[in-house]
Amino acid sequence: MLNLSRAAADGAHFVEEVEKRSGQRLTHCYQCGKCTAGCPLAFSMDLMPHQVIRLVQLGLREEALDNKAVWLCSTCATCSTRCPKNVDLAALMDALRIMARREGRTRKGASTALFNRIFLDSVRRHGRAHELGIGLQHNLRSGKPFKDSDLARGLLVRGRLKFRPSRIKGAAEVARIFAEVKRMEDGQ
Repeated sequence: MLNLSRAAADGAHFVEEVEKRSGQRLTHCYQCGKCTAGCPLAFSMDLMPHQVIRLVQLGLREEALDNKAVWLCSTCATCSTRCPKNVDLAALMDALRIMARREGRTRKGASTALFNRIFLDSVRRHGRAHELGIGLQHNLRSGKPFKDSDLARGLLVRGRLKFRPSRIKGAAEVARIFAEVKRMEDGQ
């Protein structure tokens, strides 16, 4: 009986933590499924968006953080705009991704988590994405060095990919935004 009450307390703590990080009241979701019906990526997810929110509502930390859906969510906000209770599921998925990354729970979305990290690092360093650098780094670090190399050659020939990253005028502002986000994430 003691273990059951401890599990319930851990579950309640998880729900509070997710609500705080996402800014969403999870009790507002009544599982209508409109988020899932509108999700353009639901077909490739192991759990549907409404199932992810249900796992969080039930306080099932491991299941909510150890799934592919959290990593496949593109944060397009279709789910959020369709929700009759105004639950921002995209914000919830963002919060779960942050929590999963912090806890080292990236196995099911390893390639996506790696791409996310490389992409954001490129934007942080250059003020914008450097596509060739992102692709090369992702391919090398994921153990597939020649993946899509035939596509890259054609894009290079047509001038659609640049060898060197270009910087933007507002790069300092972008760096400031990244620093602010890091400060906010560390403070939560």
